[in-house]
Amino acid sequence: MVLNWLDSDRERAGEKYEEIRRKLIKILARRGCTIAEELTDEAINRVCRKVQEVAPTYVGDPAHYFYGVAQKVFLEHVKKKPEPKPIPDPDPPDERRFECLEKCFEELDAESHELILQYYEDDKRAKIDHRKELAARLGLTLNGLRMRVHRIRAILQQCVLDCTREQEPA
Repeated sequence: MVLNWLDSDRERAGEKYEEIRRKLIKILARRGCTIAEELTDEAINRVCRKVQEVAPTYVGDPAHYFYGVAQKVFLEHVKKKPEPKPIPDPDPPDERRFECLEKCFEELDAESHELILQYYEDDKRAKIDHRKELAARLGLTLNGLRMRVHRIRAILQQCVLDCTREQEPA
């Protein structure tokens, strides 16, 4: 429904969606937001939930609605009292982290392993096109693909963290 609201041509609607997403991330990052992508995804999700109510009567560029919702999400985020973060351990030497990353990467299931390799393939425009093809091949939206990769990265990150802690000298 959101894509139909952005443009009747599916290809142009997808391009508009990506442009809106990029601009929202950029706007939030300029405001000093350290989790600009997460807040952008939350704003887009809220628009998706409300689009059936809003679209029929909305006048003007739908992008402005996205920007307004993102502004509200950002303000909610700023108002929340930040939770104290634990003091991080000093970073382990790069070589040890790299060894742990390789070990953790090999522990991934074959599908996740291949998805991560393909997701980070290419540069610039080729990367964007490749990710669109990858999402289509997997039957996912670009956002769905990003979320799947984000989850895999979180698993890898935790695995590397655990691995480096295990290798610390006593």
